[in-house]
Amino acid sequence: MRVAVLIPVLNEEEALPLVLGALPRDLRVLACDNGSTDRSLAVAEAHGAEVVRWPQRGYGGAVLHGIRALATNPPDVVVVLDGDHSFYAQDLPQLLGPIERGEADMVLGERLSLAERGALTPQQVVGNRLANFLIWLDTGHRYLDQGPFRAIRYDRLVELGMSDLTWGWNVEMQMKALHHGLRVVEVPVRCRPRIGQSKISGTVSGVLRAGAKITYACWKYRR
Repeated sequence: MRVAVLIPVLNEEEALPLVLGALPRDLRVLACDNGSTDRSLAVAEAHGAEVVRWPQRGYGGAVLHGIRALATNPPDVVVVLDGDHSFYAQDLPQLLGPIERGEADMVLGERLSLAERGALTPQQVVGNRLANFLIWLDTGHRYLDQGPFRAIRYDRLVELGMSDLTWGWNVEMQMKALHHGLRVVEVPVRCRPRIGQSKISGTVSGVLRAGAKITYACWKYRR
């Protein structure tokens, strides 16, 4: 099974060596940059990752640009993994297992069960609950988490027609997955405090903007 890992990057110079060093060397890894001002790109290339540049700020835009870069040589499965070292790359087999066994089309890493102390801020927990509740109102499906560590079959990902360029990306994917009849599984993954300050939950303005965007995404991508 051919696997490509997309790592959205925004000023992750310190964390990237640890993230990339923990990934199996036989995987195709793309560092999807969206406007870093530090040495993140040089670090990524030095550790064998392909660099995809999306100059505008926006998590979804960076990941979407990475997906487009895969089109000429598509993998079987796409994995999205944050570049801040908040996840254990060693948990990747847990995400890939259900897909490899033909049990799922998309597997989400559920952080709440195994999160270390301080790994999730109160803002993240509240935002998760709000998004999951709004998705349940539309679909009747109860997600446990909006965890960004996730794996999905490439062909099914293309079918979703992803478009969100900012922080509504995860909501869009999880809602569209249900609308398109994908088999979705959530598996517990470990989560630890990130390296560096969060671009969202680290500031009041970031929390408010992300919360508004997630709420809007739940309305926009409803059935």
